[in-house]
Amino acid sequence: MDTNLLKRITINPEICHGKPTIRNTRYMVESIIEYLAGGDSIDDILSEFPDLDKKDILACLAFAAKSLHFKDIEITTA
Repeated sequence: MDTNLLKRITINPEICHGKPTIRNTRYMVESIIEYLAGGDSIDDILSEFPDLDKKDILACLAFAAKSLHFKDIEITTA
């Protein structure tokens, strides 16, 4: 994993209540991951938010992947 990508993710208590964001903007990592999970492509997101670039989206994915190493996720079965 490219650790330089993770440098794009910032946590600042003054922005979005300290949630992880992209480059100290109000674009939350959580929101970008939700767009991707909902079926939007990277190109869809970039056309909607032109001030982001592909590396920002990849940084969100890298952050999410790295986060899974530290947390247990409970998934209920149907």
